[in-house]
Amino acid sequence: MTTQLIDGFGRVHRDLRISVTDRCNFRCTYCMPQEGMQWQRREDLLSFEEIERVAQILVERFGVNAIRLTGGEPTVRAKLSILVAKLAALNVDLAMTTNGVTLPLLANELRAAGLTRINISLDSLRADRFEQLTRRNELPRVLEGVDAALDAGFSPVKVNVVVMKGVNDDEIVDFARFGRDRGVVVRFIEFMPLDADEIWSNDQVMTQTEILKSLSGEFDLVPLERTSAPATRWRYADGLGEIGIVASVSQSFCESCDRVRITADGQFRNCLFATEETDVRALLRNGASDDDIAEALQRSVSSKWAGHSINQVHFIRPHRSMSEIGG
Repeated sequence: MTTQLIDGFGRVHRDLRISVTDRCNFRCTYCMPQEGMQWQRREDLLSFEEIERVAQILVERFGVNAIRLTGGEPTVRAKLSILVAKLAALNVDLAMTTNGVTLPLLANELRAAGLTRINISLDSLRADRFEQLTRRNELPRVLEGVDAALDAGFSPVKVNVVVMKGVNDDEIVDFARFGRDRGVVVRFIEFMPLDADEIWSNDQVMTQTEILKSLSGEFDLVPLERTSAPATRWRYADGLGEIGIVASVSQSFCESCDRVRITADGQFRNCLFATEETDVRALLRNGASDDDIAEALQRSVSSKWAGHSINQVHFIRPHRSMSEIGG
């Protein structure tokens, strides 16, 4: 029997983010510390079968209807299409967030396995800046990946841009034009306090208001109705697509959030900024029943707080960075 995964504030959770690895083929400056990462051991990561079991519990018992695969970089995980096929069989909206560099090789395979949507992380369209941000000279390959995703039939293809003042805020209009020309949805994301080196400050945040101001001089934008999705959206008045802004810092949308997360090492998180986790891997590997796991998941969500409280004195920064949590 299906029930609802509901917290103490009445929010129903139907969107599951699964990190399949903490590894990446880039070394982005805000994802990984300069001195490198302490990678998880292979045996500490959830197997495809373990991921499938938890996902099935969430779908069949709690009505979860959307799953997104994240990392690190999910395509680093060998034979990813096998996991995609397992999750696609659950009849959910199945998406993936990727840096795009391997999509020229994998896009068709993932589409055939049942992946329906792709988000591609791309923070600069300038080769020198891209290399500085990712410590890799792979911009042409990522742009090929965008085209490969479109050619494979993914719809929509979204490009996620983390906007940082003094870093890439001068490319906002360039990205908007890129989206219109390529036929992809560009989503601008406010810089959040989840960087690996913990140097985030509010002064680096390009807010939704400021992003819209940059765009308004070039484009006529019409607001779209807000949904439970993280992005507030606008369409171009001339009909050539839309843009979104994820304003987690300046305009928190915690009251409509319906997302939960499982890290690559099997920790269930009821919020991106959670400071506590539920060890699902231990349950899976110590003989817990589906009922036991379902009860633990519901208990975690029931304890979810009202909001993350960024910019407030009582905000507590998570001990994990974004690459370890999964987007």
